[in-house]
Amino acid sequence: ELRDYRDLFRFLVDRDIKVLYKQTVLGFGWAILRPLLSMVIFTVIFGNLAQVDSDGVPYAIFSYVALVPWLYFSTALSASALSLVSNTDMLTKIYFPRLVFPMTPVVSKLVDFVISFAIVFVLMALFRIAPTARIVYIPLLISLMMLTAAGAGFWLSAMSVQYRDVKHAMPFLTQLLMYAAPVVWSAALIEERFGPTGRLLFGLYPMVGVIEGFRSALLNTGPMPWDMLAVGTVSALVLFVSGLFYFRRMEAFFADVA
Repeated sequence: ELRDYRDLFRFLVDRDIKVLYKQTVLGFGWAILRPLLSMVIFTVIFGNLAQVDSDGVPYAIFSYVALVPWLYFSTALSASALSLVSNTDMLTKIYFPRLVFPMTPVVSKLVDFVISFAIVFVLMALFRIAPTARIVYIPLLISLMMLTAAGAGFWLSAMSVQYRDVKHAMPFLTQLLMYAAPVVWSAALIEERFGPTGRLLFGLYPMVGVIEGFRSALLNTGPMPWDMLAVGTVSALVLFVSGLFYFRRMEAFFADVA
């Protein structure tokens, strides 16, 4: 069905990209400004005042490299979670695979991701940091990032139709998930405090491996965290498959509840 309705999917992705920055002065410049402003705030608070360890690299680029995948994940997740509620008119009028709604932000938000990711190389040049050969693993990390956003989006979008509390909980949830991920601090702190077992358990949160993988590939903060990526991939697959089944099971009730 998704293959048959690929034109609709493409249209929704295009609409999502165009509407996002319509009638804004900066347009796609917000894709650069958001992570840069967050980087400045985190550098002042956590880098200078709290003096959080940054694995031997300047804290500014340490936080920015983590913010790039994180902002993609948080924006894609938020938009995916509310995608059905935001399109109730289409839900009640014609039939098409409802799965296109939560999948649309997962694809459309890649535009912002690519733009903000390009700034990483500008910062690396400014700080004189050369990328490592591990940069070839970036597509793998992006795939895991998208898989996680899609799986969580399936669950939350299906739940949001029946439980409108999801809409009010999303800002708190994304903030909680950010501080649970090693965005402003290093995952090495977990191993120091809880040992290898704690490190693996922490890796069950897929974005942990993604963020640490980005830092390893781009900033050479340490070896690629294959252990975290392995357990994170398993949990992301479980989240994706279970979310897909839950979404399909609830799909028959979407029009009635909406």
